[in-house]
Amino acid sequence: MADEKLTYEQARDQLTDVVRKLEAGGLTLEESLALWERGEKLAEVCEEWLEGARARLAAATKPEGDAAAPF
Repeated sequence: MADEKLTYEQARDQLTDVVRKLEAGGLTLEESLALWERGEKLAEVCEEWLEGARARLAAATKPEGDAAAPF
């Protein structure tokens, strides 16, 4: 599954798993680096979802005629 197709919840859960594996240790340097890179990509997916949610909330809560966003 491509990262951009993940839901926020899927990306968050996978990121949690990556962190758990890194914290457990016992990995080679190469394995650790690969997990770190995967974690960075998953964090980007989560951030994109959160930015989209913030924009939707701002649009939904913006008073009529008010140019300033609440966030």
